[in-house]
Amino acid sequence: MESITDLYETESKEKQEALAELKSTIHRRLLTETEFAILQRMSREQLAQRISQLTQQAVADSGLTLGSRLMAAVEQEVIYEVLGYGPIQTLIDDPDITEIMVNGPHQVFIERNGKLQLTNRRFADDEHVMRIIEKIIAPLGRRLDESMPMVDARLPDGSRVNAIIPPLAINGPCITIRKFSADPYTPDDLVNFGTLTAQMRDFLEACVRSRLNILVSGGTGSGKTTTLNVLSSFIPEDERIITIEDAAELQLQQSHVVTLESRPPNTEGKGEITIRTLVRNSLRMRPDRIIIGEVRGGEALDMLQAMNTGHEGSMSTVHCNSPRDALARLETMTLMAGMELPITAIRQQIASALHLIVHQNRLRDGSRRITSITEVQRMEGEGIVLQDLFVFKRHGIDKEGKVVGEHTATGVRPLFMDILEAEGYQLSADIFMPPL
Repeated sequence: MESITDLYETESKEKQEALAELKSTIHRRLLTETEFAILQRMSREQLAQRISQLTQQAVADSGLTLGSRLMAAVEQEVIYEVLGYGPIQTLIDDPDITEIMVNGPHQVFIERNGKLQLTNRRFADDEHVMRIIEKIIAPLGRRLDESMPMVDARLPDGSRVNAIIPPLAINGPCITIRKFSADPYTPDDLVNFGTLTAQMRDFLEACVRSRLNILVSGGTGSGKTTTLNVLSSFIPEDERIITIEDAAELQLQQSHVVTLESRPPNTEGKGEITIRTLVRNSLRMRPDRIIIGEVRGGEALDMLQAMNTGHEGSMSTVHCNSPRDALARLETMTLMAGMELPITAIRQQIASALHLIVHQNRLRDGSRRITSITEVQRMEGEGIVLQDLFVFKRHGIDKEGKVVGEHTATGVRPLFMDILEAEGYQLSADIFMPPL
């Protein structure tokens, strides 16, 4: 269904303003002339019929002349206001759009194929944007006001939502939606996308099934959560998995999954449940594996201790620019736990807990690639030895602006191969050999 903005862009500014006012009038009449309880019980067909009646009345009162396509578009937009998320509903429904960015009421950007594009979608005013934000966060029990002007939430399909409002957002309320595929990506999908190779996929599957501890690292929007989802798909069906996130977005397909979500403080500043508290609690829930959506603070220490005390096969993600930076961030976050630990002791914890760092980047052409799979080997002196097993070698940019490069093995056999072999994975030596 085409939106109003798609249809009336060629109309005069006065006509555009009249159509926007018409839509607001229909919406107000619907809410004032129909009891809320009745509105909630209406089917979509009944609602559409009621809106059609109100639209015909409003058009007659306004003196506007609308064609059938524009009339249908107006009715559909009002339905989106009641049942959906207003002007951005069609963007949410578009499977090719991966991110939606509302920068105040008059500017909406999207990400499509890794590239940002300005859309013709508009909100009426700040209050209109706030109404949509409330619609998103209300079912989750989250709040947004001047005392708490930022919030993380999610849509029913698992898409991640962040909202921030004035006085922090100068240009008006802002919404950022990172969408997730209705059907979670499979390992083969990532191979087809060029995120990794079939050999890397087989190697990572053996690592997950052999219960190695894995950290997925990378920058914002690099695809860490997608890769963590794919890695989790390798976990056997007979294991008990506990996931811990700020806003639940992992889409695990196993049947025995317990999903935990942190909770912000209430209006009195009480009742907050942090990721760290949930990690500690999860240890009493008899997990086979613990998956933390992202470590950002002192929970890093609890995660490392869990990995070192019988919870092998755990996974998480961390924001950083390289595998070496991932270790530095883990050190810093462990210190945030408030423990007076010497840096050498922290590094020993990291070296004994982690086996593998899967680092991912969003390249300049918008593609997302695993740029290195790195083994965490051992402590040597006061430092941790890292060894790249697979890397992505870039050769430049082609005429279409696409990054040219390929994944290649480094020729190094990981030290933990005895663990894989003990679990029955006999990987060919060729998988670790670089091309001639």
